[in-house]
Amino acid sequence: MSHHETSLKAQFYLTAPQPCAYLLGREERKVFTTLQGASAINVNNSLSLKGFRRSQSVVYRPACVGCSACMSIRVPVAQFRLSRSQRRILRRNGDAMRRPCEAWATESQFDLFRRYLDSRHSSGGMADMDAFDFASMIDDTPINSAVVEYALEDRETGTQRLIAACLSDILGDGLSMVYSFFEPAESARSLGAYMILDHIRLAREMGLPHVYLGYWVPEARRWTTRSATARSSSATAPTGAASPAATNTDSGAAATARDRLARRWTNPQPRKAGRSRSSINAMRHPPV
Repeated sequence: MSHHETSLKAQFYLTAPQPCAYLLGREERKVFTTLQGASAINVNNSLSLKGFRRSQSVVYRPACVGCSACMSIRVPVAQFRLSRSQRRILRRNGDAMRRPCEAWATESQFDLFRRYLDSRHSSGGMADMDAFDFASMIDDTPINSAVVEYALEDRETGTQRLIAACLSDILGDGLSMVYSFFEPAESARSLGAYMILDHIRLAREMGLPHVYLGYWVPEARRWTTRSATARSSSATAPTGAASPAATNTDSGAAATARDRLARRWTNPQPRKAGRSRSSINAMRHPPV
């Protein structure tokens, strides 16, 4: 592994080659750095413009030798126009309630996450993630992040059932959808596409110009939702972005002891000491 520094005052590392998770017979490498201290938000904002993606306290992008199959894409909100099929998806989910929450893992989120993985990605790189790994994925963020939940309300009992969620970062120029998951039993709702469309709507409400969707590999079949959105939305690559590929970085050791995790889940939305709630409030009460 090699490293170097740039004017961002961040030290970058290059991973060793390993088999590509998306294209058979190819190898991938990633360049990455860590987000820490007072500069974390500025570094993340700057690198997002160059096609980097965040995973916990790491930002990365592919640096594959001789391959440029992967594209970092974002949707320009002002130029986005709904297709007929996308309008149907919005109508189909008209009863879904958006619930912006602090980036703080809950038991209901983890239960939904496990159902999603077991149904959709049982043989993928995240298939063995347990509650501690999930908590690290959600909680370990040094920047402005939120979990945007979607729920259905039972009119008779008033209870709400979680059907989808997305870990999202609030950047200087947009929303970045870090990871989303949904109820596999609600496949008729096209919840993956709905969350993208609602984030575009949310970015517009917040006055943010872009929604970052992550990496799109046109040759890989698994990203049909992202492909459809990219083709229909004038999606573009961030300035300076160069051939990025989505992979799951190592979740690392559990960030907390089991008893702390249990306490967290008995109180789903505690406030984190020292973290501003301005981003969450902006999602709930966008400027008029």
